[in-house]
Amino acid sequence: MNLRLLLLAFAAFVLGGCSTLPPGSDYPRQASKAFSHAETTRMGQQVARAAQAHPGTSGFRILPVGVDGFLTRLEMANAAERSLDLQYFILRADETGQLLADAVLRAADRGVRVRLLLDDGETAVGDEQLATLAAHPRIEIRIFNPFAYRGHRVALRALEFAFNAERLDHRMHNKLFVADNAVALIGGRNVADAYFQVDPDGQFADDDVFVQGPMVTELSASFDEYWNSALAIPVQALGVGAPARVALEDFRRTLTDKRQDLKADGAGYATRAASGEPLAGMLDGRLRVVWAHAQLVCDSPLKEGVDKGWVVGRLMRRPVAVATAAVQSELLMITPYLIPGREGMKLFDDLHRRGVRVRVLTNSLESATVLLAQSGYVKVRRALLDDGVELYELRSKPGSARGSGQSAAMSRFGNYSLHAKLFVMDRTRLFIGSMNFDQRSMHLNTEIGLIIDSPELAQQVAARFDAMVQPANAYALALRPGAAGRRPTLVWRTQEDGRAVEYDVEPSHSPLRRIEVDLLSRLALDAEL
Repeated sequence: MNLRLLLLAFAAFVLGGCSTLPPGSDYPRQASKAFSHAETTRMGQQVARAAQAHPGTSGFRILPVGVDGFLTRLEMANAAERSLDLQYFILRADETGQLLADAVLRAADRGVRVRLLLDDGETAVGDEQLATLAAHPRIEIRIFNPFAYRGHRVALRALEFAFNAERLDHRMHNKLFVADNAVALIGGRNVADAYFQVDPDGQFADDDVFVQGPMVTELSASFDEYWNSALAIPVQALGVGAPARVALEDFRRTLTDKRQDLKADGAGYATRAASGEPLAGMLDGRLRVVWAHAQLVCDSPLKEGVDKGWVVGRLMRRPVAVATAAVQSELLMITPYLIPGREGMKLFDDLHRRGVRVRVLTNSLESATVLLAQSGYVKVRRALLDDGVELYELRSKPGSARGSGQSAAMSRFGNYSLHAKLFVMDRTRLFIGSMNFDQRSMHLNTEIGLIIDSPELAQQVAARFDAMVQPANAYALALRPGAAGRRPTLVWRTQEDGRAVEYDVEPSHSPLRRIEVDLLSRLALDAEL
């Protein structure tokens, strides 16, 4: 990059450093709301018939299998008649991302209104081609809290962040998919191959919950609030102009070729999509949907302002904290990042004092994909064990596929990592959503989730937890008493080839990872993690 361009970029970022609103905030845009007559659509009619037998409750089915999460999204797009609302932290233009884009584009061709709201924090090279979809008259795309710089040069992106960190540090971490305001998916999965467990290089253990009934209307209202917020900027405001129709037609051909190639290759999920499963089974009752009461918990779009008392709004950590603090006998927690902070440590201490059993599954150094987050976790492990927390760390290659959400064959490939966010309270209630148990989710990112009052669903998640913490799948952490006045030693217990094994040095793919995490843990970054 030439010096003149770099200086111009630097000047723009400095001048924008004091801005509280993102670039493009003054771009003309029209407020819109969710489709309001779900009962006029086929999916809406099916849901209405099922709901008659369960007044005052909503229907839920947890989808722990990655491919099922992808297929349900694809089938919701294929079945939509009036509206599609998508809200994601990450939407990659990889294989599954392009297949979903193809389904969304074909829905728009049928006259379906599409609203796509994406965060701007984790855009990778190639993802920007998805913005081409906005050239379609029935598709509108908005970017949440965007950077001014639209390229992928890390130095320029970091430079802009450095001068505008107070705004850019706050990201939209929500994951939500709503079709015809009749059915919805909510949970921890982003849209990318790894989250659907079809990427041989790496897979994420994660969950969605399929929702039908009155709760869908509440989820749509949450989407509307974000869509119409001052931080949601039309994609046309961020480039040189509106996406070109010719570019859209080129992208359409690319998507069509991708779909045809997968059919020709006999890809399993491409074949299954043609059957309409699992969506069809959930709608017609062949696949069990659990009807229960639930509470929507979500942050306001201007979370920073709410947190600091500048504006009125919601902070989802409060109702989640109330629910977890009310546990009487057992709390199970699945979280990829575990940086409890002062309030989280107090929660664990209070539960310990009341005799509540607390078991937590998180990532090991082996399975971790974000070493910065891991560096915050390693500093609290001893304190958590002292507070009676039973800690388990997921292995990067589980010995059993049970509970993994993927096939036994796929479990032998790549790096298996935890991404699900689930709490089970007394095996009668559960939380599922986008919120990690870390400081970033509590104070910086916006999040969304559900607290569901259902012993049946809670026990399903508990059974998955029990499967994932088996000795062949996870390390159980413990403190071995030290000799002659020395502090206890941290050990990792697991099972290899059917035999019990104990490590007194943290298992890792390489010594360099241990060194990197140790160095990062010395930095005062916990509030950012």
